[in-house]
Amino acid sequence: MSAARRTPQSRHTRSGRAVLLSAGAVTAALALTACASGGTSGGSGNTNYITGSDGVATVKKADRKSGPQLDGETLEGKQLDVTDLKGKIVVLNIWGSWCPPCRAEAPGFAKVSKESKAQGVEFVGINTRDTDRAPAKEFEKNFGVTYPSLYDPMGKLMLRFPKGTLNPQSIPSTVVLDRDGKIAVRSLTALSEEKLRSILKPLIAEK
Repeated sequence: MSAARRTPQSRHTRSGRAVLLSAGAVTAALALTACASGGTSGGSGNTNYITGSDGVATVKKADRKSGPQLDGETLEGKQLDVTDLKGKIVVLNIWGSWCPPCRAEAPGFAKVSKESKAQGVEFVGINTRDTDRAPAKEFEKNFGVTYPSLYDPMGKLMLRFPKGTLNPQSIPSTVVLDRDGKIAVRSLTALSEEKLRSILKPLIAEK
């Protein structure tokens, strides 16, 4: 009798442990996707892009598609519409102050943004998942980021990228628009200063 009584309790204990393990696995997966450092998957549909082993996807000029309407309020409370930058090469960097890869790439972005401005390149950040602006503004101050960032705590701007385009799917992500406002490059990894320059070089040379 005593052995029979222990059996349901043992099964219940094992079941409880399984649930805890499953919950832990889900939590770990969410933590990874919240600040992913890379990936090579593309947007749905025929994107006609080539993804390198470094996770950077490029599109031939003839196959590029227009970027989405990206507008709103910046971290500093000013209105910004990316459409107004048409005619410039626009580097869109999706970042969060809580994200270690974002902190790693920030100094390079700050430096290249200043040095490439004379070549017709504009940088715009999209700050996401920061429920308070203060940490994000401190991030910009610490890393010398002087270009504006749209404040997007709920990640709604990332969802504006249309199907069949190179969508930003992780944090950080970087999407580069050509002078016609079309998506030319996407990176799902943190970019070094050297890699960022190599991405911009052929776009700057385009006529």
